[in-house]
Amino acid sequence: MGRFVNPDNSAFQVALNSKIYVDKTGLLEYTNSVLGTTEAYICNSRPRRFGKSYAANMLAAYYSKGCDSREMFSGFAIGKKEDFTTHLNKYDVIHIDIQWFLTNCDDIDNFVAFLTKSILNELKVIYPMVITSDITTIPQALSNIREKTGNKFIVIIDEWDVIIRDEAAEEKVQEDYINFLRGMFKGVEPTKYIQLAYITGILPIKKEKTQSALNNFDEFTMLSAGAFASYIGCTDDEVKALCKNYNKDFEKVKRWYDGYILEEYQVYNPKAVVSVLLKGSFKSYWSETASYDAIVPLINMNYDGLKTSIIEMLSGDTIKVNTTTFRNDTVNFKSKDDVLTYLIHLGYIGYDEVKKSAFIPNEEIRQELKNAVESKRWNEFDSFQQESENLLDATIDMDSRKVAEQIEKIHLQYVSVIQYNNENSLSSVLTIAYLSSMQYYYKPIREMPSGRGFADFVYLPKPEYTDEYPALVVELKWNKNAKTAMQQIKDKKYTESLSDYTGNILMVGLNYDRSGKKHECIIEKYSKNK
Repeated sequence: MGRFVNPDNSAFQVALNSKIYVDKTGLLEYTNSVLGTTEAYICNSRPRRFGKSYAANMLAAYYSKGCDSREMFSGFAIGKKEDFTTHLNKYDVIHIDIQWFLTNCDDIDNFVAFLTKSILNELKVIYPMVITSDITTIPQALSNIREKTGNKFIVIIDEWDVIIRDEAAEEKVQEDYINFLRGMFKGVEPTKYIQLAYITGILPIKKEKTQSALNNFDEFTMLSAGAFASYIGCTDDEVKALCKNYNKDFEKVKRWYDGYILEEYQVYNPKAVVSVLLKGSFKSYWSETASYDAIVPLINMNYDGLKTSIIEMLSGDTIKVNTTTFRNDTVNFKSKDDVLTYLIHLGYIGYDEVKKSAFIPNEEIRQELKNAVESKRWNEFDSFQQESENLLDATIDMDSRKVAEQIEKIHLQYVSVIQYNNENSLSSVLTIAYLSSMQYYYKPIREMPSGRGFADFVYLPKPEYTDEYPALVVELKWNKNAKTAMQQIKDKKYTESLSDYTGNILMVGLNYDRSGKKHECIIEKYSKNK
């Protein structure tokens, strides 16, 4: 039993000792199914605090010869599988936390040498007759052990991309590190001694200049999670059960912390879920674990109108993203799409794989991004926010003339990149026009099922603001008139979707006349007694 080679199960025990632990041992069922196959090379990338390290610690605890974990796992899902004991604590495991090694390395230029020496020293203790003095690399050692004993290894690397993300200027260090990984996992010889290779981090495998270094790995990412969709992070069903146990409003938790779409699952950041259940406060816990300091300068570069896209997403809209050009590093940004893809991997925006679109996933992230932009004195944002607040005030005051004027002003001055071509473009402008609503309202609901159809927009105020801010039911028309929009709200009973809502409700009908290039608005207060 060593620190890095054949570790004990104490790291995973820490997770089990916590007040809240969600069973993710289904991951072990998957890894058991691919052991010793071409699918046994796995790169699983997720944002901070999504449970990546817990998963890595779980794998080590289950497979390592350095411990007896039968009792630890017997009560979980994996313990009920027929092959539970087939692979339990049967393998030589090497578990490497790159962040730990980087922190404890005196000279970053010697990082690979420091890592290699640490692992070799432990291998020599376990296999003293096999690891001779002429063996100087870990791949050499593993190859010799396999040849002499027949034993294969499970290699787990946590925070594999730290050097890619945090040491972008250290090209030589990065090159040495990539070469180290290539030697460990690429080629014919590693297939002889690798039973499973599992690397995890925030970024997928780096593409630039090293395309072939690790192309034998299957990647499971925030863009395409595949079979790993439900194993990292909390699912709807898991959060619903936790909310029931802790007497928390599930729908409120969902609004605040849900929104990541991974395959057929809605996925939550587990750090946020655990925090709100144990601490009770609905707020952003993201800032406790991450920072936008590295992101805001990229936004300020304003590639291809990036700032406008950020405003659109903050306001509740989605935008198309081409994720294929991003090189999976923090240096080679060439477009708006590259920056947005990076933000997706970091968890700051969500991604719909089917629609190829990005969005702000939940209230926590929406607030965090807003605060970050404001803290950096993004003047365009401040100015736009003021105009948007004027619009919201006019709406609540039921000043329909001013609402029409303000929407027109916002369109002409701030979002001129969006051209009015149809009703969809009108929707985009309206979304960003009500940017200021995010302080008082949840993310607007687009085409909310209601009555006999779908309302274009429904804005629901946060509970603490229901006395001051009414719910808004908005219908848009193109080349018709505002009266038609208002009549549709009434005829199709759009307000019925809010039958359980106890606060005030305003009905807003908007029209854009293309020929006159004018906006028209009608606002009425909904009476539930009618």
